[in-house]
Amino acid sequence: MAQPDRFELPVFLKEYIIILDSSGHHLILGRLTDYLTGEILDDTHDERFRQKIARLLVESRGYSKTEIATRILLPVQAGELRAVIKVDFSITINSRILMVIQYGPGSLVTRQRPALAISRMIAPYQVPMVIVTNGEDADVIRGDKGRVLAGGLDAIPRRAELLSLVSEEKFALIPPKRFEMESRILYAFEVDGRCPCDMEVCRPDEEW
Repeated sequence: MAQPDRFELPVFLKEYIIILDSSGHHLILGRLTDYLTGEILDDTHDERFRQKIARLLVESRGYSKTEIATRILLPVQAGELRAVIKVDFSITINSRILMVIQYGPGSLVTRQRPALAISRMIAPYQVPMVIVTNGEDADVIRGDKGRVLAGGLDAIPRRAELLSLVSEEKFALIPPKRFEMESRILYAFEVDGRCPCDMEVCRPDEEW
């Protein structure tokens, strides 16, 4: 019996094929251009949510692209164990980081504590405002007390609101012991507790 001719996808469909990346976990849908930096990134469901947040910050909340840092590499350590995690966004105005924003799929509650640890490690002082978001919802948190002030993407402070919220902020320095404790907490959540195929965390013995 004759073998059928090998099936070939139409050219216009090939670029839409969903490919599993080397982790076997994240679906890569293609490539996209980062809204803030113009870099070409893998197009994943998580990255699409990050791009949504970036657009919200600029187009709805009034921040300039130059005030937003993204994909910030933050070293963490627990004893002899070391790793580097990526912080999704920070907002810097007048040379001070005023807000950090961390994205993660799923429950916001489980994201709150590691995001607070980030706010105590990314600068020498306590970053005043912390946002955790899954791209559809968000919690707005005071960095010093860890208290949730509001919920929802609409609650993410606009630029003028953020400046008002931090107008009396003292930007207290983080003591070394507190920094070490926060680093251990962040390591436990983001490294020990990560999915084995999470590409947003890198140990020294792994390639990014």
